[in-house]
Amino acid sequence: MTIQSAFHGKTVLITGHTGFKGAWLTAWLKQLGANVVGIALDPPTNPSHFEVAGLADGMTDLRIDIRDRVAVEDAIVSAQPDFVLHLAAQALVRRSYDDPVETWQTNVLGTLHVLEALRKLHKPCAAVIITSDKCYDNVEWVWGYRETDTMGGPDPYSASKGAAELVIRSHIKSYFPKATSKVRIASARAGNVMGGGDWAADRIVPDCVKAWSAGSAVELRNPHSTRPWQHVLEPLSGYLSLALALSKKPELHGEPFNFGPPAQQNHSVLELVQQMALHWDQVRWQDVSRSVAGPYESGLLKLNCDKALHHLRWHAVMGFKDTVRMTADWYRAYYQQPAQIAATTRSQIEAYTAIAEQQGLAWTQ
Repeated sequence: MTIQSAFHGKTVLITGHTGFKGAWLTAWLKQLGANVVGIALDPPTNPSHFEVAGLADGMTDLRIDIRDRVAVEDAIVSAQPDFVLHLAAQALVRRSYDDPVETWQTNVLGTLHVLEALRKLHKPCAAVIITSDKCYDNVEWVWGYRETDTMGGPDPYSASKGAAELVIRSHIKSYFPKATSKVRIASARAGNVMGGGDWAADRIVPDCVKAWSAGSAVELRNPHSTRPWQHVLEPLSGYLSLALALSKKPELHGEPFNFGPPAQQNHSVLELVQQMALHWDQVRWQDVSRSVAGPYESGLLKLNCDKALHHLRWHAVMGFKDTVRMTADWYRAYYQQPAQIAATTRSQIEAYTAIAEQQGLAWTQ
């Protein structure tokens, strides 16, 4: 069964649907014919992909703080979802230094609240709890982290994501026995996504777009840091593939999965900016790494995604250049014709799906 048919007519509850990844996931599921229910705060940025694309139309848009246990539980039990995808998070490393309490409450207690709500469901439901590639204790070695590697990083954000993984594992073992649980749960780890509609602070692509649109130079804090860059639709296809497989295969219950690009697709921040510059007019940047003191941010991080390939027949489908091009195309379309951006989002989802079909990905067959 393909994700094109599996989610049609199903109730899919998304937490964090007004955020960057959540907006793209909402758009995709609406195209698939799902009944989408969203739990989130107001969009975290202005502009917002969720708002400019009119994604609230045709779905149940609930503005609930994931830290409000009672409200989260009431919403999930009321929705009686067939699938749950938990994306709500405080997702910025630098912000976690400024407000560690918010970060821990949102990322750990928020996850716990979703898990507690799932305990109240008495129907089949497949839940994918999304954490981050930064959940690993990153010692900056050259090979990719596997799902069995040590959890927890040095900064509040990374540590909170590692702690969320511990909460997930504990709750599954304590309350969702593999043999009898109608609710099946898996965790998903990905990070460093790019794509249109991201205007968050302290992320390199939004920094470029905002600076260049204003005729300014973008400041590069860590130009030589490398990341496994991927388009936002790549991990989303992984989350949907995992949700579908989880609903069909009880042996996947309780399993964590990495979703990322091939190892050779690790590129530096500077390489990303140089590639973005090919698709934008009047670009400038400056290296401020020596003049701007800031909190620790890792320099090297990548994932081993062999488990997703083996169990889900999933792998990333877009190369680095196409990933950057599709991202730049979305922003150019937005600044030229913002009223048409919903159509751009739909067409990019269709284009990505077509590439996956050509490569024979399991979720398209």
